[in-house]
Amino acid sequence: MAEKAITGVILSAGLGSRIKPLSFDTPKPLLPICNKPIMQYQIEAMASIGIKEVVIVVGYLKEKIMDYFGDGSRLNVKLRYIEQEKALGIAHAVGQLEGHIEGPFLLFLGDIFTIHRDLSEIVETFYRKKSAIVLVVKRERNPEFIKRNFAIQMARNGVVKRVIEKPRYAINDLKGCGIYLFDMPIFDAIRRTPRTALRDEYEITNSIQILIEDGYKVHISDVVEWDMNVTVPEDLLECNMRLLKRMVAAHVIGENVSLPAGTEIINSVIGNNVRVSSPIKISDSVILSGVNIEGDDDIKRSLISTRSVIDRGENAAS
Repeated sequence: MAEKAITGVILSAGLGSRIKPLSFDTPKPLLPICNKPIMQYQIEAMASIGIKEVVIVVGYLKEKIMDYFGDGSRLNVKLRYIEQEKALGIAHAVGQLEGHIEGPFLLFLGDIFTIHRDLSEIVETFYRKKSAIVLVVKRERNPEFIKRNFAIQMARNGVVKRVIEKPRYAINDLKGCGIYLFDMPIFDAIRRTPRTALRDEYEITNSIQILIEDGYKVHISDVVEWDMNVTVPEDLLECNMRLLKRMVAAHVIGENVSLPAGTEIINSVIGNNVRVSSPIKISDSVILSGVNIEGDDDIKRSLISTRSVIDRGENAAS
């Protein structure tokens, strides 16, 4: 499949401030979609294309990530952990890997959930086209989603000409999806990447642009069918609903769940150790692990944790 073994990398050091209160006790990459952490889908996707070793860059609540995944053996990979002590942007986080990576690496942002085709297409593009970088993209109909991520401008010869972080205007329908296959020159570019005025961070898109201007080949791989940068609690609800639909599943119910006779579960996800006191209807909802549901009110289009109720019924939050 590849001339050199590719290492996996996941960035998971962020605070997740906008998804509070869910992130008070759980780092964003451990938030569950159909009762499995976002990051686990990423590790499994890497393992499915033969990646044997994954480096996880940790920071906020690092012990929870390390305790959950351990050495990676139950997912058939070897996991190593590197700490990012200061959150100074993606390029800064990737820069922490220098000295720990010896060849090409497939990088995921740990808080982006994707539904995608076989990732081996990314690797095939990388070697066949002799790329320095392959950017995973999605053809995005909604320009607002491009503005929240980064735009990609192609040259006529099929290589990337320009990348634009959070553009004011969408120049086409290509959106970056937070998955990258990098070769070693990215570290040279990161050393030359300035801190930006936009977010006072070291932006990986600036590092990519530096390599483009140095003459390196950057290509794209259009393997993503749907993605979500999990930023606010409603995003987590949307991810669960989307994956349930993809699975063609009526519901997903975790372990040690107590549901009285007559309870209806429709298009919903119930976490582990959930208790429901009365027979109610739960529809289009996510009940996270450890929640006790009291009372006889039906639950619709809600995300319920031990700390909060999001979007219950027709309300935005309560």
